[in-house]
Amino acid sequence: MKAAIAGVLVGVMVASVMACSHDRLPPSPDKHDEILALWMQIREFKSTMHLRLDPSEQALIAVRNKSVAQSHAVCPDNHDVRPACYDTCNLAGDICDNAEQICKIASELPKDDTFAQTKCDDAKASCREGKQRCCDCGKESQ
Repeated sequence: MKAAIAGVLVGVMVASVMACSHDRLPPSPDKHDEILALWMQIREFKSTMHLRLDPSEQALIAVRNKSVAQSHAVCPDNHDVRPACYDTCNLAGDICDNAEQICKIASELPKDDTFAQTKCDDAKASCREGKQRCCDCGKESQ
């Protein structure tokens, strides 16, 4: 009987330690893998758009401490997308969608997760550059 009680107590202690330490576990590698997969897609989209794969320092500075929605607000509200620009603008939208997902995942991780936070900022800057390319598309023919 004493052995059974001791076993139950040990089990409760182990469960308590695991429950308390749960918040201190490193982030799931799955979340980093998700971020990396989305980030790699952004790079593919940027390559298709003939943009530099890494965002400029200027773009990174412009999006720091901003949301994805604020980051891609570079076109006038009445921006008319010309048919020749549909692909460019659709890819820019895809980049921004991925940026939204990356930053959502990053927000679920600790603020000191530099990998996640850096990829979020990079994605927001890439979104901004993609949207700027969409805005500028067709201007040279006017």
